[in-house]
Amino acid sequence: MTTTNEETTATGSCLCGAVRFAVRGPLHPVSICHCAMCARSATSVGAYTACAPDDLAIEGRKLRWFRSSPVAERGFCSACGSQLFWRRLGGDRVSVSAGSLDDPSGLVFGRHIFTGGMREGA
Repeated sequence: MTTTNEETTATGSCLCGAVRFAVRGPLHPVSICHCAMCARSATSVGAYTACAPDDLAIEGRKLRWFRSSPVAERGFCSACGSQLFWRRLGGDRVSVSAGSLDDPSGLVFGRHIFTGGMREGA
C-alpha cells in the first residue's frame, strides 16, 4: 500500500487476508442498508462507511467486482467471498463494509437507508 501510518485513517481486510486496504482521509458515519441486494449478499443488512475513491488504497490480487445492478457494483474477495466495497458507477465515493475494518475503527452510526421495502436499493 502506498499510504503511511501518519496518513492512514483506517485499515481493513477480507476474512482470509488476501485483500487488504487502507483509507486516508475522513470516513463517513456508518449507514445501515436494508435493501434487497444487501440482504442477499450479506444475508442480513449492509453496514457501510464511505470515502473518496482516491483515499482508498487496495492491496492483493483477489479483489473482484460484481455488477449488482445497472448503476452499481460490489467488490469482494474471490478467495473467501468477503464483501468489502460498494460503489455507484461514476460516483464520488466508495462504500466500505464496516465489518471489514480493523479494530478499533472509531466509526459512529449515521443512519438507516432503504427501510421502506426490500425492492429498493442498488
